Amino acid sequence: MDIEQNLLAKLDNAIDSVTLNQVRHTLNNLSPPDIAHQLETAPPKYRHILWELVDPDMSGEVLQDLSDEIQLEFLKKMDGAEVASITEGLDVDDIVDILQQLPDRVIPEVLKAMSAQDRQRVETILTYDEDTAGGLMDTEVITVRPDISVDVVLRYLRRFEEIPDITDNLFVVSRSDTFMGNLSIGKLLTSSPATTVREVMNSKVQAIDVNLTDSEVAQRFQRYDLVSAPVIDKDGRLLGRITIDDVVDVIVEDADHSLLAMAGLSDTEDTFSSIVKTAPRRAIWLGVNLITAILASSAISLFEATLDKIVTLAILMPIVASMGGVAGSQTLTVVIRGMALGQVGKDNLSWLLSKEFAVGVLNGMLYALIVGCIVSLWFEDWAMAVIIGLAMAINLIAAALAGTILPVMLRSLKIDPALAGSVILTTITDIVGFVSFLGLAAMFLI
Repeated sequence: MDIEQNLLAKLDNAIDSVTLNQVRHTLNNLSPPDIAHQLETAPPKYRHILWELVDPDMSGEVLQDLSDEIQLEFLKKMDGAEVASITEGLDVDDIVDILQQLPDRVIPEVLKAMSAQDRQRVETILTYDEDTAGGLMDTEVITVRPDISVDVVLRYLRRFEEIPDITDNLFVVSRSDTFMGNLSIGKLLTSSPATTVREVMNSKVQAIDVNLTDSEVAQRFQRYDLVSAPVIDKDGRLLGRITIDDVVDVIVEDADHSLLAMAGLSDTEDTFSSIVKTAPRRAIWLGVNLITAILASSAISLFEATLDKIVTLAILMPIVASMGGVAGSQTLTVVIRGMALGQVGKDNLSWLLSKEFAVGVLNGMLYALIVGCIVSLWFEDWAMAVIIGLAMAINLIAAALAGTILPVMLRSLKIDPALAGSVILTTITDIVGFVSFLGLAAMFLI
């Protein structure tokens, strides 16, 4: 770690004060992931200079470790032959990930420049959606028959110059390539040479359907502590495998998406992207927020006369709205997380709704009492204390219900709950809070 930090520090200094040759030397002494990290953390004016200094033999590995937006930034300046050249030697699934950043018209050019074997493998994976098991899988697998001996398998493996990375299992298939089970490397090395594969293989392995979503694949890996898993078609034929490194990428991408989506940002957002790119992206969701703010303000305007007569209401309004917003966000976050993990469905939604309603009632009663006492002591007005307490209870219950129902409803409408949920929820809690508080005040104080 100290060596890595030292190299990165040297590179930072080199950019400002030393010759390009020294920068090139320092840069190419880093590992490809560290070079990619350095490119992502560099401002745009340095980024393209650094990319030109990367050793061509390492550029493909560096490219695969970059974020989608920065990948595309470099890929747009390459022709098909250049892309094919720098991706040569990469795993097929990594090549596909890179190609999916290119416009459709460019992909045939890249495929044409590839070897026949690589082209066939890439075309196979490209037929599947990138967010499915088929889009994640690597077609480079080692298969064996169940009726051969362990000794034959070992001699077979010695014929390879190298085996695919992260190979923890060999896949056992029939003569028609139907998946039958796994043969772990540990079992292979510790079994008697005369033992047949059928005797030592694990036939209870749950293969992954090629059309399974990448999020479901990640859940499967987490649930069963997998390092790799076979991918099969609807007829049970082995198509490829998914490895843990690809699943980690899915988890990180999902986490980035959830975090940025709550702020209305794209998960491809580049920290150092240009002002021209960044400003319009953020302006869109600022506009959406403005519309929702106008809706909340419109609810307040209905009680303009009430506010004119009792100025205290204006002081206390933010308390009701803020508490509802926080309570709703808590529920929304829990439900979205449960949906992402596959824990929330039609079967348990009613139970979850009942639970969140009960939580809303309990917290509503608690904070109605607390806020009511504070307001009575603050303004010496018990009527105002009762009204804000009731409004608080109403808003916290409404927030709990909205936080539970909203993400499920958005998902059914094919709208990303992480992207739109918080904006809509805030609007709901603001309007319910303002209307309940000001409405009760208008009814009982005027």
